[in-house]
Amino acid sequence: MDSSENKNLILALVLMLVVWLGFSFFFPASRQEAVTQPVAPAPVVATTATESQATAPVLTDSANNVEQESSVVNVDLPEREILVETDKYEAVFTTSGARLLSFKLKDYRSTAEDDSPPVQMFEPGPLQHATLRTTGTEGFPLAEDTLFEVSVEDKVVISGSEQREIRFHRTFAGGLEVVKSFVLRGDTYSIETNLLLRNASPSALRGSVGFSLVQRWDDSLQPDSYTFAGPASLVGDDVDEVDVDDLKEGAVSYAQNIAWTSFQTKYFLSVVVPGDKVAERVQVLRKGDVIENIVESPSFVLQTGESRQLSYLVFIGPKDLELLKSAGSQLEKVIHFGFFDILAKPLFFVLTFFFGYVKNYGVAIILLTVVIKLCFWPLTHKSYSSMKSMQKLQPEMQKLREKFKSDKERLNKELMELYKNHKVNPLGGCLPMLVQIPVFFALYKVLLDSIALRHAPFALWLTDLSAKDPYYITPILMGASMFVQQKMTPMSVDPMQAKIFMFMPIVFTFMFLNFPSGLVIYWLVNNLLTILQQYFIHRKPSAA
Repeated sequence: MDSSENKNLILALVLMLVVWLGFSFFFPASRQEAVTQPVAPAPVVATTATESQATAPVLTDSANNVEQESSVVNVDLPEREILVETDKYEAVFTTSGARLLSFKLKDYRSTAEDDSPPVQMFEPGPLQHATLRTTGTEGFPLAEDTLFEVSVEDKVVISGSEQREIRFHRTFAGGLEVVKSFVLRGDTYSIETNLLLRNASPSALRGSVGFSLVQRWDDSLQPDSYTFAGPASLVGDDVDEVDVDDLKEGAVSYAQNIAWTSFQTKYFLSVVVPGDKVAERVQVLRKGDVIENIVESPSFVLQTGESRQLSYLVFIGPKDLELLKSAGSQLEKVIHFGFFDILAKPLFFVLTFFFGYVKNYGVAIILLTVVIKLCFWPLTHKSYSSMKSMQKLQPEMQKLREKFKSDKERLNKELMELYKNHKVNPLGGCLPMLVQIPVFFALYKVLLDSIALRHAPFALWLTDLSAKDPYYITPILMGASMFVQQKMTPMSVDPMQAKIFMFMPIVFTFMFLNFPSGLVIYWLVNNLLTILQQYFIHRKPSAA
C-alpha cells in the first residue's frame, strides 16, 4: 500500500475518532475559574456609599448580625401567601421574607405528552428554598423570615399589558421602614423588584443589603455531560459558568463589572440584573442542597428621614433568544453554543427563518440541510470527481507498484507524478466529510440546547426533535444511506482500506442511536443529497 493510500486510511480512522471523541472533548461540563472564598462570609470592611463621608471603617459580620438583629423584629403579623396568575406563569409569594415560593410556566410542559404538567421553575416547599431572599447587616435587620404586611388580596390576576405592583411593608422597632415591591405584567417573564429603606429613627442607620436567587439543587437538574446546568454570571463581556461540584470547595466571588447573575438549566433560567450602583459584589455559594447567587450592595448610611431604593430586574422563564433580547441588560448572552458558537448561531438563525415559513422544525432542518449541502457542493463535487478519476488510474498505479516494488521512494515519486499529470487528489476521499465535522458539531449544539426544538414534533413517531428516535428508525436509515454512499464512492483496490471505509456506516449508526432525532434527520438528508450528487457524477462521462 503506497503512502497516499496510507494517508487516506489514516484520514478515515481520524474521521471516526473525531466524531466519537469530539463530544467529550468539545462539550465537557463548562467551568471558568474564578476567585474562590469560604462559604461562610468573612468579615468585611464596611464603608459608606458616599465617598465624601469620611467615616472610619467598621468591621461587620453579616452572618452573626442578622441573628442578633432579628430579635428586635416584631413577629405578631400573620403569614400569608399571594397567588399571582399572568398570561405566562403562576407564582406564589409569601409575606415571610416577601419571597417567591413557587413559579410555574404556563406555556411549557415537563414532557412532550399532552397531559404533562407545566414546568415548575421553583417547587413549593420549605421557606429555605424560597427565592428572591433579602437580608441586611448592622442597622438593616432584614432576616430572611421577616414577616411583612401586604395590602393586596390573596389572588392577583394580571393579563395582557396590564401592570400590577405588589408591595410588602414592614416597620421595625428600631425605626427602619422597609418596602419590598414587585412590579409584574401579564405578558412578560420580567419582574421589576424594588427595595426601599427609609430611616424613621432619631439616629443614623448603617449597613448593607443582600438580594439572592435561591435554587434547590439535585442531580436531576444536570441532564447530561454535554449541557451546562448551574450558576452563571455575566462579568464584563464574558459569561462565567460555575460547576456546581466546584462549590463544595468554596464560594465564587465577583467584585467588578457585574452585569447579571443567574441559575440556568438546559432550557430555562432565573436571573437577577442589579440596578446602577446596587452590586458591590456577587457571591455564588452552596449550602447543602441549596445554591445561592447573592447580590451584595455597598455599605451605606441613612441619616434620619433619608431613604434609599435598590432596584433589580428579575427574569424567570425560558432561554428564548427573542424574549431575552426584549428584556434587555444583555440577557441574550445567556444563549451560547460553546466551542462552535460562531457557526452555531448562523445555523440557528437560518433554522428559525425557515421555521417562520413552514411552521415545522423537521421541515426547517431539511431545508437547512439543503442550504448547507449547496454550500459544500463545489468541494464535494470536485472531491468525488477526483476520486472517480483516481479509480480509473488503478491499472497504471498497479503497473508502477510492480515495476518499483523494491524501491519505495521511487514508487512514491512516480505515483505523485501520475496524480499530478491527471490532476487527481489522492487525499480527496475523506476531505468533504472532515470539513463538515465542525458544522455537524455546531448543529448538534443548536438542536440539543435550543428551546425552540424542545418537544418540537416533526411527523409520525417523531414527536420531539431534541430527543432520540424512540424506535431507532432514522438512525438505521441513516446507516443504510451511508452504506449506499460508500458503495457509490470509488475505492482503492487495497482491501484493508476498503474494509475500513465500509465499516464506518456501522460505527456511525451506533453513535447516532441516542443523538437528537433532528440531528439524525440532518445527516440522513445530507447522505441522500450526496448519493444524488454521486449519481450525476457517475453519469458524467470522464475526460479522455
